[in-house]
Amino acid sequence: MTTRRVLILAPILLILVLLQSYFWVPTYEQQTRGNPERLQEYITGSIGDASILNPILSADSPSSSINDMVFEGLIDRDEQLRFRGRLATSWKVYEEAYFYVNESARIPGLKIAGPKELVAFLKDAKKNESLTPAALKESLDHISSISFIPPHKFVVTRQKEAPTAKDKKMNVNVSVTAPARIKLVVDRVDQDLFQNLTRLLGRDYFASFHGENFLSADHLLSKERRTAYVRELLPAIEHNPILQFHLRPGVKFHDGHLFDAYDVKFTFESIMNPKNLSPRIADYEPVKAVEVVDPLTVRIVYKRLYSPAIGTWSMGILPEHLLNSRALKKEALGLGKDPQTFSMRQSAFNRQPVGCGPYKFRIWKSDQYITMDRFDDYWEEPPNYKQYIFRVIPDPLTQEMEFYAGTIDTYGVQPHQVNRLEKDLRFQHFTGLSFGYTYIGYNMRRKPFDDHRVRKALGMAINTDKIIRYVLYGQGEMITGPFVKQTDFYNHNIEPIPYDPKGALKLLKEAGWERNKDGWLEKDGQKLQFTLITNHGNDLRNAILAIAQDAWKQIGIDVRTDLLEWSVFIQERVNKADFDALILGWQMGIDPDLYQIWHSSQTNPYQLNFVGFKNLEADNLIIKIRQEYDHDRQVEYCRKLHKIIAREQPYTFLYVGKWTAILDRRIVLKTVDTTGDVRYEKIKPTKTGNYSFHFNKWIKLPTVPQMLDEG
Repeated sequence: MTTRRVLILAPILLILVLLQSYFWVPTYEQQTRGNPERLQEYITGSIGDASILNPILSADSPSSSINDMVFEGLIDRDEQLRFRGRLATSWKVYEEAYFYVNESARIPGLKIAGPKELVAFLKDAKKNESLTPAALKESLDHISSISFIPPHKFVVTRQKEAPTAKDKKMNVNVSVTAPARIKLVVDRVDQDLFQNLTRLLGRDYFASFHGENFLSADHLLSKERRTAYVRELLPAIEHNPILQFHLRPGVKFHDGHLFDAYDVKFTFESIMNPKNLSPRIADYEPVKAVEVVDPLTVRIVYKRLYSPAIGTWSMGILPEHLLNSRALKKEALGLGKDPQTFSMRQSAFNRQPVGCGPYKFRIWKSDQYITMDRFDDYWEEPPNYKQYIFRVIPDPLTQEMEFYAGTIDTYGVQPHQVNRLEKDLRFQHFTGLSFGYTYIGYNMRRKPFDDHRVRKALGMAINTDKIIRYVLYGQGEMITGPFVKQTDFYNHNIEPIPYDPKGALKLLKEAGWERNKDGWLEKDGQKLQFTLITNHGNDLRNAILAIAQDAWKQIGIDVRTDLLEWSVFIQERVNKADFDALILGWQMGIDPDLYQIWHSSQTNPYQLNFVGFKNLEADNLIIKIRQEYDHDRQVEYCRKLHKIIAREQPYTFLYVGKWTAILDRRIVLKTVDTTGDVRYEKIKPTKTGNYSFHFNKWIKLPTVPQMLDEG
């Protein structure tokens, strides 16, 4: 009896403790009555702490949410998802395209095919108003300049491949005697330019150019290496898209230093510096050069077609004067560390960041809170809130209680609460389908996850519909692949993996896994056993952890589970690919570029393809998607990529969640017109559901304004 009584009383005591904790928190009215400054503070809660406050190094949501307040990019998207200027006031997009003169090719209507003759031929064609087809005429119309680069010689030094790992590597000098080259300046990016020019120059003009005839080396090269050098140094055709940004004058970093083009160039170089291990390298690898034209103009030249180019410059810009080699050397010496090995990742800047965003960093107490103050010299106009406080509250129940008490200002509603809280007139509520998904990822470097039959079987054993109905309370939809479900890129023709435990066992048997006398699946004397991990503090993932463990146990798989603190989970297990299987989620952007997450080159530590997915066909499609400017063709490639990933099952794709957030009705948009008159408006989400788009105009009032009482 005593034991039974203790077990019954334990939950009651827990509830009393939680209620007591709740009542110890002062209400919003009590806070503002004794402290009117509370009206000037915005406080948000997070289940996990930030890890690194540097936009080129961070890859987790808590860090990104802080970085978005501290740092500013050159551009972002407006309410209609069109690009708008931030640190840049304007920009232009154009192209410099090149092709080598192929004097051995026959051009219809041209007897001598030298560089001067070819330039004149193209200029004459450009003037021909009756030229057909229309696509060729359109390409020529957009060419603003035609010139040629004379023949020239150059030598590059590359590292010669060693026959074996033990052999000493040596340098090889590659000599190039480049023929004349035609340069075309195009007032837009024309991905079909060379295809259209074949109508004029001949179908084989570019294809029959043999760059290997102009290349030699001082060491014997393998056929593969020679081909690679020709592709790099003597490409028959070359697209060089260019972005030229005009920067906003007078913008200051939080320490008062003026922002300029050198900071943009430095940010790019920092991303590409291998010492920094930036997860953003894939977004900027296509850049050939970042050139400072003048302090307020930066020219970015790309190596090849790259359709996501503009969007990548929403990246927060770093202050060059605080993080350049001189500054890092001084910091390393002050810490007694070797300046040669000291990198930006080790800098104190990452815990005391300086940007030129709307809020400036003040203090970070690990696993407790981060406080930021309004930046009064912010270029646009200072935010209404004087202070932004980010609190780490791992328990969702505690977050809920603190929201009711007014000690945090927003709350992400749990699925089981949606029907109740979205009708609660005390709050403003916002809802939508997430731009992302939740999944179980498998480390394909480890057995048995290197076998796609095992991965598919693991997915077939899980009842995703059950998760959506009973864990999400219907607040979610099944998903089959990696694209945002609301976009054209998602392939709706692919059916979800069926819930079929018997079929899963059949697949596992094909892969060599048989039940032993104890009921566990076994192969070559080894039991099918692994550990599934996720982060502590996320009740939904915890529930999925239990459901997956039970489902796999039912078919004879011995699965252990582990819950880890967010920072340990990300830094020690995800970043280092030290896991068997994990439960995680992606928040996605609108652009369909999935290079960082799925390309085979992105499987190293601190990169985002941490499951180790490698597929040549997928790699080729990912590159095509990045280089495609035509929407319909991009959709076609995306749907093919979706099909491959759904077939290979590197993830068990679970669901895309519906989100609901609530705000106190006292929070409104405050604007002041040129005459000084104050106006309050309701907060309205953008077309993607982003209700915090105008956050800098938010303010919390002592009472609910009349326009909200009426609405």
